Amino acid sequence: MPTHDQHKPTDNDLHGRDAAAKVVHDVREKAEDALRNSKATAKDAVERAGRQIDGNPLGIVVGGLAVGALVGALLPRSAREKELLAPVGKRLGETARQALAAAKEAGRQELDSAGLTPSAAKDRGRELLDGVGKALSSAGSAAAQSAKRSENA
Repeated sequence: MPTHDQHKPTDNDLHGRDAAAKVVHDVREKAEDALRNSKATAKDAVERAGRQIDGNPLGIVVGGLAVGALVGALLPRSAREKELLAPVGKRLGETARQALAAAKEAGRQELDSAGLTPSAAKDRGRELLDGVGKALSSAGSAAAQSAKRSENA
């Protein structure tokens, strides 16, 4: 039968328990620190996002639309979605083409009424070049006359 001395913990046993308790304590402290840091980081992120939304709400909406469009593009469509959305896509595409054509025509008409046609732009370019040429010629003549006067004086 074992004696009482055989069950008495040794110094190694006590040291091992102390070391294990210290490791558990250290791990718990690190986990608590990590949790506190994570909470602080999340709180900061929420506050920054709130300030950003207040400062630039349109940017947030545009960003949200972009993310939504990206997610929508990456998710595969079902056959039923394709069947239902195909006519809508065709109508949207045709409407966009018509709107672009109307905008181009309205822009052309506005430019024409302002006298900004391609031929008018060429004519104005020629007039500008002629004016620059005359100015350079006058400047050259004036410089030559000034030089002659300086020589004669």
